Amino acid sequence: MQKKEYSVEIGGKNLTAIFTDLAEQAHGSVMLKYGETIVLATACMSHDSQKGLGYFNLTVDYVERFYASGKISGSRFVKREGKPSEEAILASRVIDRTLRPLFEQTIRHAVQMIVTVISVDENDSVILAVNAASLALAVSNIPWNGPIGCVRIGKYDSDDFKINASTKLREDDFQYKFDLTVCGKNGNINMIEASAHETSEGELEEALKKASGEISKLEDFQKKIVSEIGKEKRVIEKETINPESVKIFNENILPKMETAIFGEVGKKNIDDLHNIWNKMIADKYPEREDFSLEDDLFDSTENDILHKKAIAENKRADGRKMDEVRDLYAQAGGISTVLHGSGIFYRGGTHVLSVLTLGGPEDRHMIDGMQAKAEKRFMHHYNFPPYSGGEVGRAGFTNRREVGHGALAEKALAMVLPPLAEFPYTIRVVSESMASNGSTSQASICASSLALMDGGVPIKAPVAGIAMGLMLGTTSPQPSPYKGEGEIPKYKILTDIQGPEDHYGDMDFKVAGTRTGVTAIQLDVKVEGVPIKILGEAMLQAKNARAVILDRMEKEIASPRKDISPNAPKILIIKINPEMIGMVIGGGGKTIKEIKEKSGAEITIEDDGTVYFTGKGESAEKAKSIVLEMTHEYKVGEVLKGEVVKIADFGAFVRLNTFTDGMVHISEIAPFRVERVSDIIKEGMIVPVVVISVDREKGRIGLSIKEADKNFFKKV
Repeated sequence: MQKKEYSVEIGGKNLTAIFTDLAEQAHGSVMLKYGETIVLATACMSHDSQKGLGYFNLTVDYVERFYASGKISGSRFVKREGKPSEEAILASRVIDRTLRPLFEQTIRHAVQMIVTVISVDENDSVILAVNAASLALAVSNIPWNGPIGCVRIGKYDSDDFKINASTKLREDDFQYKFDLTVCGKNGNINMIEASAHETSEGELEEALKKASGEISKLEDFQKKIVSEIGKEKRVIEKETINPESVKIFNENILPKMETAIFGEVGKKNIDDLHNIWNKMIADKYPEREDFSLEDDLFDSTENDILHKKAIAENKRADGRKMDEVRDLYAQAGGISTVLHGSGIFYRGGTHVLSVLTLGGPEDRHMIDGMQAKAEKRFMHHYNFPPYSGGEVGRAGFTNRREVGHGALAEKALAMVLPPLAEFPYTIRVVSESMASNGSTSQASICASSLALMDGGVPIKAPVAGIAMGLMLGTTSPQPSPYKGEGEIPKYKILTDIQGPEDHYGDMDFKVAGTRTGVTAIQLDVKVEGVPIKILGEAMLQAKNARAVILDRMEKEIASPRKDISPNAPKILIIKINPEMIGMVIGGGGKTIKEIKEKSGAEITIEDDGTVYFTGKGESAEKAKSIVLEMTHEYKVGEVLKGEVVKIADFGAFVRLNTFTDGMVHISEIAPFRVERVSDIIKEGMIVPVVVISVDREKGRIGLSIKEADKNFFKKV
């Protein structure tokens, strides 16, 4: 085996790149090691271009292998890894969103990145995967304008920044202050995923600057490797558009474009004009099937007009000011009494319905992944049906975009949820995108906040989300309009981007939070990166927009309702001696099954003896009473009443509850001498008793009637 290694120190640990001929057929490959976490990244590009595709075909797969953590996955009958987990999908998206802007978008050759996790310890394999993908591309013959660097930065157990913190340090959402995954190039940032406990914009900007320093080290490390072993890049010839098509466009379409883009009807006008152009070209070239170059001409012209008008004239497609939020509508509840909570939120043409469902501990989502094995008590799921965009398409299939948007909203809302001890419910919110014209993910956060408050979930504060856009001083989104650290081009930041601004703008910067601070961030760009200064300004502009949205939401519902829906289950909690768990469960689960059937409630028992009773009506109370009775630990001196259930020569047995009897010795029956127990006590008699001894090992309880009431038999 041929082998060459390079190392650099990042976050106080060595990062090692290992190049071998292990995957020699790939156009670029590298094994990256950090601690004992190892990933293999491979890059391949198709030999031939894909005619008529109309877009750059990049696929990215982050592949989890259970052997990486020394586990055998699957059920009893299936041991092969199946479809990717939600965590793997989110990791694939992070890699994709980082790499994609640095490709020439006119390329019509397919590019595939596969990152396989070979080994994993407490170090984050996702961060390693992004850097490995960058390096695999950088040393390959695939044309790509990298490398990039990626780090994780946050404040976890102290006020100090930590780079690439361990999994253990990050696992408790309620402990850390904020956690950011940051990717970038040349001092600029091109991808962010962040969660934060209402952190200030200034502190997050400081974190980005700190991360940028580590990213620069990673870039320099990769550039050194490329200079030594990098392959010569393929030259992809660009197709040129027929000059006759340009002439037809300039004469018939270009004069109408500005009016169509900025007209009152909005998106319909420009779509209609695009359809006219498509028909015009199809009629001109009846022998052709591929019109992608003419399609690109229309799109690039629309892109240029939107950029130039925004930067030179502060003009937006819908006539708003740069920092103006679209018309808002908020509704909490009012749909059906069956639902546990609901929220409807409009921001312009983007409309979202979110529905809350509350359940017990048994409804938690069990995660059995490559690394993590845990239970989730909060889930946010996002759906984007075809009708949301006025289109037809496949329904019922959850795609990567839906998983990503759902996870972003979940991250934003999780930061304000009450602790489990205060609110033991399992919480699921589903957001349905009903109409889309820009940033349904952020509207989902707003609608979900309304649903949570409508359902009586005592969240710390409502959360609102807003998508910020950017128009840079350029006539084309590729290549990047700026080069070099610290250089900031002429630009305009847009608040609350809608359709064409989302599609043609240079940045989609989603910022969610409360009035106090930020709870989640997601950054995607179409350029090589955005200067940190611009991101700082955008965060402050987003804060002002958030305040406007929260004003409207709080006008509808100012705080969580005092009580949860009567349709939601009731949850009661007790704590029992862990040694009694086996008794409550019974052999083969027989006892707990009988309690469930008798009461109608669900029962969940934790290892520490915490018992949850979930049910509607009186079922939870009934189950609780049964278990309390079963696990009651009697103490010396405790005064009770019980039924005499058996008489013996040496004393009487008294039933203290359904599950426990105690024994009154003949000497403890009365303050006078008792010759025969049956002379003064009969079965079925209710007698007062006091506990005088407890033998836990033998399960015996000694009782006394005379100590409880020495005059009892005088009253009988």
